Amino acid sequence: MGGSANGDFMNVDAVLFDVFGTLTDWRSGVTGELAAAGRAVGVAADWAGVADAWRGAYRPTIARVLQGELPWMPLDALHRLTLDGVLAEGGLGELGDAERAELVRAWHRLPVWPDVVAGLDRLHEGSALVGTLSNGGVGALARLARRAGLRFDCVLSAELARSFKPDPRVYRMAVDALGTTPDRVVLAACHPDDLAAAVAVGLRTAYLPRPLEWGPGAEPVPVPDGVDAVVETVGELADLLG
Repeated sequence: MGGSANGDFMNVDAVLFDVFGTLTDWRSGVTGELAAAGRAVGVAADWAGVADAWRGAYRPTIARVLQGELPWMPLDALHRLTLDGVLAEGGLGELGDAERAELVRAWHRLPVWPDVVAGLDRLHEGSALVGTLSNGGVGALARLARRAGLRFDCVLSAELARSFKPDPRVYRMAVDALGTTPDRVVLAACHPDDLAAAVAVGLRTAYLPRPLEWGPGAEPVPVPDGVDAVVETVGELADLLG
């Protein structure tokens, strides 16, 4: 990929990454933990479908928070809220509170895509800071990074703005926290709405598609308009940054 959208990435102070989907394979990780929890209590289900339904409830619930229909809550609390709803709808109420709490923590220990660890190491050969800009909580992101061996200079979370992406306040918070200007920050993500919101605030953007995020049968996502670069791997982004 990496074709006509790729431009000059000079004068960059920081490269920030979306995490769930962009750096991590949430579907495989969550499906495996759901299946293990089900086996422990003797419940069989289409666990990949349950994982998809759980993740599918994420964006509508965040929209309700941003619209003021629900109070702001940390992502772990939001994940627990949506998990309870998905299990109730699927007739899977046999999973108790302890199992549900452990499933929420599954998002703290997701597997990463194969290019991520080496790509982040490559980025550290340059001068730009490398960090996260995720809806995940600071603690969850730190645990995930430590477990997976991800090199970050900083862990920035939407919870520091008491909001969620794509609220513009989240991107502005990150720029302010880094003590720089939007045009000197790159956001790398696989989600077009995240990138569009970053562009609107003035960040530079790199689209890093993850065609397997929703499994092998998922519809392809078109390249979003307005991005500065399209890359296939984190290492390719490191190449663009020199």
